[in-house]
Amino acid sequence: MSNFNVPKREEVSAANQAIFDNLEKAVGFVPNLYATYAHSENALGNYLALSSAKTSLSAKEKEVVNLAVSQVNNCTYCLAAHTAIGKMNGFNDAQILELRAGKASFDTKLNALAALAKNVTENRGATSSAVVENFLNAGWTKENLVDTIVLVGDKTISNYLHKTTDVPVDFPEAQPLETIEA
Repeated sequence: MSNFNVPKREEVSAANQAIFDNLEKAVGFVPNLYATYAHSENALGNYLALSSAKTSLSAKEKEVVNLAVSQVNNCTYCLAAHTAIGKMNGFNDAQILELRAGKASFDTKLNALAALAKNVTENRGATSSAVVENFLNAGWTKENLVDTIVLVGDKTISNYLHKTTDVPVDFPEAQPLETIEA
């Protein structure tokens, strides 16, 4: 367990306090991982700008990527958070487990997206040409490819921050993936 504290509102800069207030209004609380970004004067605002930037991917498609990347990076915080967000975007428990494994037997296009996100992450960007070809043949565009890689980077930042700080997870625990791998 890390000695990294989760800063409280009164412990962060005025700019980060304003972001905390906005998160309280939008989400109902300030997630511990977002609060951890606030140890930096700029990181929380920069990260939220990146994660909410315009993209060719829908919210549901973004969750496909977030789940696959967080599984490869074995981030318990992001797996818990994106399991909850995935459910809010219409995925059921079985689908979420599949997406974490880099698959989507229930949707050919999402299957190609999940496989791409998993492969990019596992291979640190040295993506298999067959995976890229399958992605494009499934109906995705080169714009979608670029936006997916940006999202892999976005999620990897949070995965690494949690893995380094090990702040407490404040979302319901994600089911172990082994339940579908067996």
